[in-house]
Amino acid sequence: MLGRSCADNILRHVDAAGRELCLDGCPLEAVVQDGRMHEAQVYLHHKLGHRVPVHVRATALRDPAGHIQGAVETFRPAFEKINVLHELQKLRKEVLRDPLTGVGNRRYAEMCLQECEKNAKEHGVPYGVLMVDIDHFKAVNDTWGHGVGDKVLRMVAAVLDGSVRGLDAACRWGGEEFVVLCRNTSTDGLRAVAERLRMLVEKSWLDHQGKQIAVTVSIGGAISRPGETAEAVVDRADQQLYRSKNEGRNRVSLEG
Repeated sequence: MLGRSCADNILRHVDAAGRELCLDGCPLEAVVQDGRMHEAQVYLHHKLGHRVPVHVRATALRDPAGHIQGAVETFRPAFEKINVLHELQKLRKEVLRDPLTGVGNRRYAEMCLQECEKNAKEHGVPYGVLMVDIDHFKAVNDTWGHGVGDKVLRMVAAVLDGSVRGLDAACRWGGEEFVVLCRNTSTDGLRAVAERLRMLVEKSWLDHQGKQIAVTVSIGGAISRPGETAEAVVDRADQQLYRSKNEGRNRVSLEG
């Protein structure tokens, strides 16, 4: 970034609705216009392709007479969630970590599902399951090779892991498929999470040999029902994933 201009639109930060702030809603521009401090929660494009949650604060620079001469924008990480990976690393539970993507593996996902099922049955706390599958992933491997395919998997995993709520978990289910477990949520809340994840993956990309490699994901979701097993919730979410695939991909399908 050194020596580059903000006007070059290099940061490419988007808000939770997918709006590119360099094109519409730039905090720096707003400060220059009204002189007030502006803050925003945004997602910056990381050099490895994924989106990183960041808190932005823009303030005016004034001369001794109080006239605005410019503005300065500061960024700081906005990881408000308890990161599953940090917990795993701290406790040295590498057996629960997917070695390629760094997120929780299927065994860890199944442990979380058992915990969610127990809380739902004992305390009536509902949970949601999102099945996330990378669209046309075979074409990525066939076109660019498995090395690039692995980078795409890591990129998508980083987007999912960095964008879920507090105690939720994003894990690799197998192949190019991931599962996101959302505790204590509603259908509307689950849909909001799913749409945000879909959008952030769509707006992420890898730079490779002068080309941008981007992918989309199809998502299927379901909310637990009273007395239902976690396996049944996963099955219903999986059915919704196939629905997303059949209806054109890069979409979210949900069943309550």
